[in-house]
Amino acid sequence: MKLTVRVKLTPDAAARVSLLSTLVTMNRACDALSDVAWASKSFRQFDLHRAHYRDLKTVFGLGAQPAIHVIGKVADAYKLDTKTKRQFSKHGAVGFDDRCLSWQVPEVGNAGTVSIWTVDGRTKNIPFVGRAEDVARIRNHRQGESDLMFDGEDFFLAATIDVPDVPVNLPPSGTQAGDWIGVDMGIVNIAVTSDGDKNSGSKLNRYRLRQQRLRAELQRKGTKAAKRRLKSRRRKEARHASHINHTIAKRIVAEAERTGRGIAVEDLTGIRDRARLRKPQRTQLHTWAFHQLGQHLTYKAARAGVALVPVDPAYTSQECAECGHIDKKNRPNQATFTCTDCGVIAESADHNAARVIAKRAPEAWDAVNRPQLQAAHAA
Repeated sequence: MKLTVRVKLTPDAAARVSLLSTLVTMNRACDALSDVAWASKSFRQFDLHRAHYRDLKTVFGLGAQPAIHVIGKVADAYKLDTKTKRQFSKHGAVGFDDRCLSWQVPEVGNAGTVSIWTVDGRTKNIPFVGRAEDVARIRNHRQGESDLMFDGEDFFLAATIDVPDVPVNLPPSGTQAGDWIGVDMGIVNIAVTSDGDKNSGSKLNRYRLRQQRLRAELQRKGTKAAKRRLKSRRRKEARHASHINHTIAKRIVAEAERTGRGIAVEDLTGIRDRARLRKPQRTQLHTWAFHQLGQHLTYKAARAGVALVPVDPAYTSQECAECGHIDKKNRPNQATFTCTDCGVIAESADHNAARVIAKRAPEAWDAVNRPQLQAAHAA
């Protein structure tokens, strides 16, 4: 299982200048290569390498491997869309492999040093710090390249690691709704489980509305200082959202692991295109990281050996978890669910939806794993 762990670099003043110059130079090279790729409509990495590898080394003073990484970054940027010209932030992340970045990680502790290629030559013994478990993963399981990042204040290295897969602890039978924890994700309540655990979004929504007002004030000013504040606040809000998503995902996975159950989530792919909402709700939908919460649940479940399955989200908010009756009138408002067929009144509409998701999990799990299940039955 591949993961990405991040550590913070603590360079001295000279190394800091070299690292920043390296980021700026490599991203300028990306912009220049993007210009010629766009003009020639040639976006394949092989073609770009053959035509411009030597120019990148000569004009920008790049080493062999950094030049290759610049070519790869530009080619990757055009893989999904060749109709839009790509431009690169001057402090955008750049990749380094083992030929231009080496790690010195001690056997114990949460710190170490790195040696990295820069435009000023090889810079050695740059200290880094991180969580002890992340540093241990880098020492024991690092594989692949690492990305150098700058957030405006500090430098970070994001390392790709390949940890051994944890065997999935399948639910006892997998055929009962009770073998799964259904998770309904939303705006008013960020995540509600079929057990009734609710992660309210009211406090978060107040925080986001306040940030939105502050952003509008700074945008009206338009000064350089205001623009710096805007960037700082954007990063702060992103960190806040990530922290909340991490916390929610960790709590749900821990409960599933403790009780020996799997996790069922809605497949929210394309929700931004499908959802039809009033204008005030659109901003909330488009600014909250539903995809990020799903990613956190996925990788935390994999690390814990907890089964996770996406289910069809159609009509989960209108279906009765008791009798299965689907009717738009079952949900007269956001918070209330009363079945028009069997008369069941749910604790909350979101809790009912989470129970519906849990009910759909066995069939979804069977559909995903049918070949393996058939082989096991034949054996």
